[in-house]
Amino acid sequence: MSEKQGRGRVRDGVLSIIAADLKVVGELSTEGVVKVDGLVEGNIKATKQVLVSKEGSVKGDVRSSEVIVGGRIEGSVQATGRVEVQSSATVVGDILTKRILVHEGGEVNGHLRMGESDLTAEALRPVAGSEKVQGAS
Repeated sequence: MSEKQGRGRVRDGVLSIIAADLKVVGELSTEGVVKVDGLVEGNIKATKQVLVSKEGSVKGDVRSSEVIVGGRIEGSVQATGRVEVQSSATVVGDILTKRILVHEGGEVNGHLRMGESDLTAEALRPVAGSEKVQGAS
């Protein structure tokens, strides 16, 4: 295996963790996976997946192929693949995705748009009104 192929494998498996006692203010961007156990105040863009654990919270927009929410997101969510809202989760903002699973008890307080055409037309634009989302904390 060449050095270049080896680097590609490492990059494909990148996992970035925001620990429970950590607060990050600013934009996050990765080609891998972001797991949020703490607090992120800013937008997150991850090529593969964003996972917000039960204790995790995001105050900003989230963009990824797959978004799994166990905690709280205050902002818009765009996923080219799927969104999963677990029973412990709250999303205060609009969701744009191809597929969605909302478990009993999970909350979505915003507009939901689904479909391939919406994703291709608006994949890089923020969902209208997401900058004005306010939530109780």
